[in-house]
Amino acid sequence: MKAFVTGILISDLKADVSKLISQTKELLLTDEYSLQQNPAAGKWSAVQCIEHLNSYNRYYLPQIEKALLNGAYKNLPAQATYKPGWLGNYFTKLMKPGVNGELTSKMQAPKDHRPNMNLNAKKVLAEFIEGEEKLLSCLERAEKINIARLRVPISLSKWIKLKLGDTFRFLVAHQQRHMLQAMKAFSAAKKELPVNI
Repeated sequence: MKAFVTGILISDLKADVSKLISQTKELLLTDEYSLQQNPAAGKWSAVQCIEHLNSYNRYYLPQIEKALLNGAYKNLPAQATYKPGWLGNYFTKLMKPGVNGELTSKMQAPKDHRPNMNLNAKKVLAEFIEGEEKLLSCLERAEKINIARLRVPISLSKWIKLKLGDTFRFLVAHQQRHMLQAMKAFSAAKKELPVNI
């Protein structure tokens, strides 16, 4: 498994999160109808995709915060390189969209992370932006901590833990995946937009 230069990895993740924030701010400027519209039966609307991401942030951000505090307490300084774990690498590759925006694998969302139908779009988007700003802050703090030594339990099982670096990589890849899905749902809704809206 390829090792990363830690500083470059974190810098790339910060750039990815900043892009996600920009995309969400663009959606905030649009109409509620297009954000709520399901592109097809059984498919999520743009706002449902973002709410799904909020459900992950609600779990992972406090866990990441806890790991960072633990790293600071144990005085675990950053290392020059970062080698991902096999499981974290697998999860990240499974989630990350391809270079051309293709999603290589389809999967069912866990029950706890399935979004409701009736959502306040602006509130959902504002929560996601707030969560991403917290994630950016966590990434900045991670520049000074050993992201290989610290572990974060995954949302599916508290017994399975990923390296903090892999948690960041997985979380951002998952966000990119569903932001792409949200943008596709939004584009499909814009094509179907009623004339009187």
